[in-house]
Amino acid sequence: MTLKMMAALLAAALPLMASAQSAVTVYGQLDAALAHEDADAPGVASRTALHAGQASSRIGFRGTEDLGGGMKALFNVEAGYGIDTGMGDSALFGRRAVVGLEGNFGQVTIGREYTPIDNISGATHILGQGFYGTNLNAFANGRMTRRISNSVNYKSKPMAGLKFSAAVGLGETPAGPSQDLKTVSVEYQQGKLFAGIGYATYDRLASGNDREMIFGAAYAVGALEFKGNYMVGDQTGPNNRYTQANLGAAMTFGAGKLYGNLQQSKLQNGARGNGYAVSYAYSLSKRTNVYASYGTTVNNERAAFSLSAAGSTITPPASALGADPVAYAAGVRHTF
Repeated sequence: MTLKMMAALLAAALPLMASAQSAVTVYGQLDAALAHEDADAPGVASRTALHAGQASSRIGFRGTEDLGGGMKALFNVEAGYGIDTGMGDSALFGRRAVVGLEGNFGQVTIGREYTPIDNISGATHILGQGFYGTNLNAFANGRMTRRISNSVNYKSKPMAGLKFSAAVGLGETPAGPSQDLKTVSVEYQQGKLFAGIGYATYDRLASGNDREMIFGAAYAVGALEFKGNYMVGDQTGPNNRYTQANLGAAMTFGAGKLYGNLQQSKLQNGARGNGYAVSYAYSLSKRTNVYASYGTTVNNERAAFSLSAAGSTITPPASALGADPVAYAAGVRHTF
């Protein structure tokens, strides 16, 4: 009798429980490309591979709950995986894992989050941090920080087109350098014009703080888009200053879009790599497109800079100075 009563009460409460829950959205994308990659280094064979070529495959869950008074709770967890094997990233929700509050004051989140510098980097790079020639190689080489764990993040509401962001990532170390990362940014958006600047310090070594900086801008007119950014990763120590500049354009015609990007990476010791990339995407529907991508990095005699796409980074061995990595791919992407 007691079990029957409990079951009846639970059935009656289910609609009320459902209405009290957050509105949850499941989203993601699947990207698969057949690629040929060559590091152009002695003893390193070229390879044919299958991986993401335009954007990393992922699945995410996000939701909000109205708390009244103009305030809401929010959350977002996002997991990455390889479409070639189905295996997940090393951290389950390593792409993003945050919970927070949003109101007239702006938005505050806690967890693992993208840095303000990365937000500007993505908004001002024509390849969308995906195709061969993307600026992801600046983050893959450890010179710039893309995500921060153990972080507290603030984003203001836009005011006359201006938005302010700040974040602190706690290193959680009991002794020695704190390993804390502190970063701020200011963004401006007015119509088709976007501009942003960001700065970060990283307490990595006792001898001094690493510093990161970005300035980027984007503008669209008709079927044309122009985007560019300049990034600096200045790590503690001699000859460690790294810079990367990107300048790109894209043109839409019908269901197709053509992208081109020029990139230059430099180290303070004279190492220089010039990147050249071109890609084309054709939309089959609002959610599905096919694409082709080509990129190369031409290094001078002191450099071994890498070439990156969403699912791969081609890095010549440190001993192969002057090697020129090159790659091309064709693939399909579907979002849901």
